[in-house]
Amino acid sequence: MSDKHVDYDQIAPVYDRRFAANRRDGTTAALCSLARELDAERVLEVGCGTGRWLADLYPVADQLYGLDLSIGMLNQARKRAERYHLVRGPASRLPFPDVVFDLVYCVNAIHHFDHPRAFISEARRLLRPGGALAVVGTDPRGRKDSWYVYRYFKGVYEADLRRFPSWGMVLDWMVEEGLEGVECRLVERILERKVGWEVLSDPFLQKNSCSQLALLSDEAYATGLRRIKAALRQAEAAGETLTFPSDISIAMLIARQGNI
Repeated sequence: MSDKHVDYDQIAPVYDRRFAANRRDGTTAALCSLARELDAERVLEVGCGTGRWLADLYPVADQLYGLDLSIGMLNQARKRAERYHLVRGPASRLPFPDVVFDLVYCVNAIHHFDHPRAFISEARRLLRPGGALAVVGTDPRGRKDSWYVYRYFKGVYEADLRRFPSWGMVLDWMVEEGLEGVECRLVERILERKVGWEVLSDPFLQKNSCSQLALLSDEAYATGLRRIKAALRQAEAAGETLTFPSDISIAMLIARQGNI
């Protein structure tokens, strides 16, 4: 499996389909709650994609900014609403002046950044006193058996270990940057179990549904599907029912800006 970047320009038109299967209301609630705690007026999402999370924050904060490296994703965000301030750029060099945001956050994006450590530094630079940085996502370490995709698609788990910084590493970066009051909140848990052949209709089994599968070659993806079908046929022959678990915890790591 290659660790190349996902082509989000290509995926952009169908990206939001994943939320039809799981709205991720827990993440929405956590971001809105944090914005209210901060009494945030100006908010930046780094890796904003199609603007899905910005849309949910609109009733809470007046000025919403989004940054993404993908033109295709930004075009989708512009279709959602014109009220966002959208900018194209890398997470490691945020094109904004110092001390301008009350909240900087990213959702399921830090593993896509070329230099995630630099993102933490840049986010700290942009925060006003009392503002906060929030990193929302997962850490695959220690949960290899909790998502069936890891079992049937060779190399996906190992690639995730390389791509995703551990929560401990992100916490260390925050502290090293002088951010304070670091805390971790569990914002939601995706707990599903597909039974038998119904797994083939799982939206998250489609190749462009998640970065793990999008990064696979067509051949590697097809091989994984064949493994699933072979396991299903073997279970049927033995008179057994095969299940496919997904147990994924979504956490939000928060750090606050003290007096500058």
